[in-house]
Amino acid sequence: MPKQKTNSSAKKRFKLTGSGKIKRACAYKRHILTKKTTKQKRNLTGTTIVRKCDEGNIKRLLVLN
Repeated sequence: MPKQKTNSSAKKRFKLTGSGKIKRACAYKRHILTKKTTKQKRNLTGTTIVRKCDEGNIKRLLVLN
């Protein structure tokens, strides 16, 4: 059986942590930033952990099973 390919867009968007969780960037910080407060924009900087309900789908895209 051939090897399964990793989804190219998923491998650019998600990273695996040491404990096996999946990190992602925060959304809503690309454009239309004038109406967002400085605090809101600051809190959208950095990464966050993917929720448990979405983890299975992302792991399938990254071929981590």
